[in-house]
Order: sequence, then C-alpha cells, then structure tokens
Amino acid sequence: MKVLVSGKVQGTVLKSKDAINFLGTVDKKTGIISDKNHELYQKSIKDVILVFPSGVGSSVGAYTIYSIKSNGSAPLAMICTKADLTVATGCALANIPLIILPDEKFDSITNGMKLTLDTDSSNPLQYQ
Repeated sequence: MKVLVSGKVQGTVLKSKDAINFLGTVDKKTGIISDKNHELYQKSIKDVILVFPSGVGSSVGAYTIYSIKSNGSAPLAMICTKADLTVATGCALANIPLIILPDEKFDSITNGMKLTLDTDSSNPLQYQ
C-alpha cells in the first residue's frame, strides 16, 4: 500500500472496474456519474469510499475533484491500483485521502463492504 494523501475515514465502498475521467464522467455539483457508458452510471460518489483502477483524462480533472469537494459531493476517500497525476493532484487539493493498492488487495475489496481507512495506523485498511 502506498499513501498519497493521508487521512482517516470510515465508510461504504463504491467500486468500479472502469477507470474514471472526472472531467467528463462526474457531475461537479451532485457527484453523480453522468457517463452512460460507465459501470457506475447514475450512481453517486458522495460520501463513499470510491474504489477504481485509475483516473484518465486531462489534468482539468483535478480541478473537477476539487469542485466536487467544494460542492459537498465528494467521496470520503479514493483507492486505486495506479497513481495517475489527475487523481493524485485532485485529492491533494481537495484533501481527500488517497491510497494505492497492489492488485491482489484491490481485488479483495467488494462493492458495498464497509472499510476503515486510517493512513497513520499500523493497520491502515480494515475490513468490517
């Protein structure tokens, strides 16, 4: 596990096998996935632990993540398998905890499970 943005949260997982383009996929005001071709179409990323492989798209997506946070529609934390610049920068700007997991740990997380993420703990990711 690699911590990119530290923090402590507890919440329910919303997981996707699809990468997320925050600029073109997420409504900045509501946090709802608006891309009809995305696995999470019409689902809200607000107040969940968002688990997805990586971000894609332009660096403006970082500002979109910041906007989602400013509008009160952001996830509690994000977990990815790949650190891309857009997601890392956006989470840092918005102070959203972000960790990178190897594939086997990523694969063990399922949609709807409850997690506690505490990047300062000796056991930073706990399944409930």
